[in-house]
Amino acid sequence: MTPDPDGTGGSAGSAEVTLYVYAVVPAGDHRPRVSGIDGAALDVVGPVGGPRAVVHRHAAAPYDGPDDDVKLWILQHSDVVEDAWEGAGAVLPVSFNVIVRPDAETGATAEAQLTAWLMTEGPALRRRLDELTGTSELRVEVSLDHEEYAASNAEMRQIADEMADRPAGVRRLLEKRAEKMGKEITDRAADDLYPELRTRIAGHCVEIEEYRSPARETGLVPVLTASCLVRAPRQQELGAELSAIASEQPAVRIRFLGPWPPYSFAELPGADPA
Repeated sequence: MTPDPDGTGGSAGSAEVTLYVYAVVPAGDHRPRVSGIDGAALDVVGPVGGPRAVVHRHAAAPYDGPDDDVKLWILQHSDVVEDAWEGAGAVLPVSFNVIVRPDAETGATAEAQLTAWLMTEGPALRRRLDELTGTSELRVEVSLDHEEYAASNAEMRQIADEMADRPAGVRRLLEKRAEKMGKEITDRAADDLYPELRTRIAGHCVEIEEYRSPARETGLVPVLTASCLVRAPRQQELGAELSAIASEQPAVRIRFLGPWPPYSFAELPGADPA
């Protein structure tokens, strides 16, 4: 499969028929219930025994335009992926703007090119689709509220007590010291919490993919940001675990998003543009 994410495969209005690819699904009779980008009619192509690809027939360059247009196209692309996820039972999402072209040297059509790739990579695709059946991706972000944690810390309370009866000049010096110490204490607490919280969260996941991300809000210190691949029966268990963590640690802030198709766990074999 030859993705064309940069516009080199043709220009708008070209008569060359290409295939815009949304997702790979298992064998079966999945029929899309939604339209594609800009209302495009969807089709499912590939070997009868699967896996197969959800596509629309495309006679233009890859999608490119103002930011608002691109955001809309990405949402429409995601709608097709979610429909495939719900309708086929498992899905391997394909990135936005992956387009398969005919082979100019052999004369193979875009559909023949895509079908050949699906057949070549079939065993690996089937194996991964089997692993993803009945799963969802959930996003978990755990942070510490710096102000609340520092206020509950014995060292910080001691400094606050020291400042209470000091002259204004001394208080300013102590406030600077307290600010620096509070950040160090909260950072250390986040590091200390990480291994326990990761173990508790990972215990409900098939797989977990971590990310480094800046604090979502001022005053929050990140502890863990991860995408979790979770089977349907374990979703409520993971939610209950996060509620328990929040109850045990009043300064912890948790953001829990999803469920979504397994975007972070859908690496496609043999699909590197190189």
